[in-house]
Amino acid sequence: MIGKANGIPISITGLGCHVPDRVVTNDDLAKIVDTNDEWITTRTGIKERRIASDEEALTDIALPACRRALEMAGVDPKEIDLVIVATVTPDMSFPSAGALIADTLGMPDAAAYDLSAGCTGFVYAIAQAHGMLAAGLSKKALVVGGDVLSKILDWEDRSTLVLFGDGAGAVVMERVDQGGFLGFELGADGGGGANLWLPGSGSRKFENADRLVKMNGREVFKFATRVMVTSAEAILEECDKTIDDVDVYVPHQANVRIIDHATKKLGVPQEKTVVNVDRYGNTSSGSIPLALADAADDGRLKPGKLVLLTGMGAGLTWGSALIEWTHPTTGAAA
Repeated sequence: MIGKANGIPISITGLGCHVPDRVVTNDDLAKIVDTNDEWITTRTGIKERRIASDEEALTDIALPACRRALEMAGVDPKEIDLVIVATVTPDMSFPSAGALIADTLGMPDAAAYDLSAGCTGFVYAIAQAHGMLAAGLSKKALVVGGDVLSKILDWEDRSTLVLFGDGAGAVVMERVDQGGFLGFELGADGGGGANLWLPGSGSRKFENADRLVKMNGREVFKFATRVMVTSAEAILEECDKTIDDVDVYVPHQANVRIIDHATKKLGVPQEKTVVNVDRYGNTSSGSIPLALADAADDGRLKPGKLVLLTGMGAGLTWGSALIEWTHPTTGAAA
């Protein structure tokens, strides 16, 4: 699906992120599996990642990000009437992380639920929130993207272990006077789902399922390098923009080789591209908001700047959003 915004200006007015305290370097992983810093860095660009403690669940990481976003937006939690949490690692199957967050923060009138679209989850979630706000069903929304993938990784499988980290981000979305989101492009290919999946985690029976992440790295890489480009091109064309109009490019932080491929194909200068995969690894639904927070703290997210977000992930899914930034944002990062 693809479409322009319907003319009602809706934007991000608050942004916050949070990551666990524990830093795990490539050298640390080399003590667990057969790998080394050079092997990981060359293939992924990742140097370290944050890993949650045994006691930390998704909501523990997401709540500080939510509070920071609400504070930046100047919004009282009671004003939030919609909470969407994009994650594949909620605290539990039910109640939803959204409901738990709404209760903890004091949002008695909020509809709250979780959304599962893999690493593309945050883009899907802001598109849903935009639709609710544009239709008048919501006045102020809190959108969270975050995961604690360390809880579902096989710590003996170096092909997945070296890639992922834990983290979360949150944004407040509401109507504004001008600017804001210009459009969205979203898609899914369930036929490729078995290339990145978690067998045994639902109602489908699998023999000897260990409920740990399984990935066909070669196929996911081929998929990612294709859709990161085609999705971005599609939303730019839909919104009558070109890549030269883009001031800040925020790609999903899966692998620096995927990001490099996308920037070269699209023609995005390095100075316009946000990259933090070296510090956080792939945080799934937390990836894009964490990168947005870095852009904010670097002074890149200024009113009037055109920002392109593109993600891809399990499903297999992909999605892009184009936004004319409307609010100054500093102090968003963890």
